[in-house]
Amino acid sequence: MRTTDLTRRGAIGGAGALALTSAARAAEPVFDDSKPTKGTVIPEAKLAEMNAAPLIPKRLTKLYSLQPAIREPNALQFTPRGTLLVLDQADPNKVFEIAPADGRILRSVQTEAMHGSGISIDGAGNWLVTSTKGLQSGDPPVTLLIDPKSGATLKKWVTPGWGYYGAVREESGSPSGGHDVKWAGNGRYWLAVPASGRIFLMDEASGKPVRSIPAPVLRTHGLAIDGDALWSVASDYQQIHRISQSDGRILGKIQLQKTDPAIHGIELRDGVLWYCDADRNSGWVCTLT
Repeated sequence: MRTTDLTRRGAIGGAGALALTSAARAAEPVFDDSKPTKGTVIPEAKLAEMNAAPLIPKRLTKLYSLQPAIREPNALQFTPRGTLLVLDQADPNKVFEIAPADGRILRSVQTEAMHGSGISIDGAGNWLVTSTKGLQSGDPPVTLLIDPKSGATLKKWVTPGWGYYGAVREESGSPSGGHDVKWAGNGRYWLAVPASGRIFLMDEASGKPVRSIPAPVLRTHGLAIDGDALWSVASDYQQIHRISQSDGRILGKIQLQKTDPAIHGIELRDGVLWYCDADRNSGWVCTLT
């Protein structure tokens, strides 16, 4: 039986970050989930921090392109068995399970996610998938809990801080929701939401934020957990940032070339970063060592 749990945190006023939860958490904004966030800007100090971050040298290896079978590979997640889940952004979204060595497709599962940008596996083995666009026209974007066998939605929550950012404007397109999502353990997961300018640590039971950290850039995409740090994709800069989970401080950055496959989803396994390019003329899966 499908359960719907759309979180609605009461209107507090304004369209974006609305209030501070307490004096003790003065940097923690609260978002009104009933209306889109607009006008978020990354502070100049954060951009300066990004520019000053030390370079982390990595060697890029192009493994294989998943096209045409997987049209727009936009997110990656390794399974406990060592296979690789790939979320296809082509609507409505399918999840493909592939052999990471050669990209061979083992199976595919249809979901109801739209323009999805993130996938992870929770503590019970279910999939967490971000529907970056609303499931129906006019709906807010949601995060879905999905049965990995049938693709059925078990639960869904409105994505905090959803709205319009950068080139995604109200007069020209639909609002944007979550990008990548990664399971953090203990009933929690990390969720990147570009319109909010934040990366949220979420409570799975309630679908509500526990806390958040500032995103390094406006268009944060892929996420991967690495100890006490996160790897966070800055798609518009062709960079991957290593950031602190405690405060979002940028610890270092990987800089790719403009001619390299673009960075969308990322995953970390055995110290190796994997990433995929959702561009319609690419579809590459690459590693960084």
